[in-house]
Amino acid sequence: MAYFLFILGRDDNEAATRCFQFATIAHQKGHHVDLFFIDGGVRWADTGRDLTSRTDTGDCPNDYLPYLVENEVKIGICTPCAKNRRLDEARFFPNMQLDGGPHLIDMAADAKVFNF
Repeated sequence: MAYFLFILGRDDNEAATRCFQFATIAHQKGHHVDLFFIDGGVRWADTGRDLTSRTDTGDCPNDYLPYLVENEVKIGICTPCAKNRRLDEARFFPNMQLDGGPHLIDMAADAKVFNF
């Protein structure tokens, strides 16, 4: 099986929905999957965020993110991106943790990378 790394760098509902959708599909097909949130994408780590806003295709982040959480798919959250936005790690989903650029580069070296 392949190794996929999905990077979410925008605070955008459509980008998040597609990122979570394709990560879910890859995981369901048995591939190794990691995600990493950078820049504005770190805002999707907040459990208090509304995940029900629908895209033009009718789906939403809440259609896919719960699968990733329940299946403990690892999601790294850029430490300086989160701290500069004053995000509280206590409000992250349980499969998410602060992480850094060196680990992102290590993951990307071996993965097929998708950017959203």
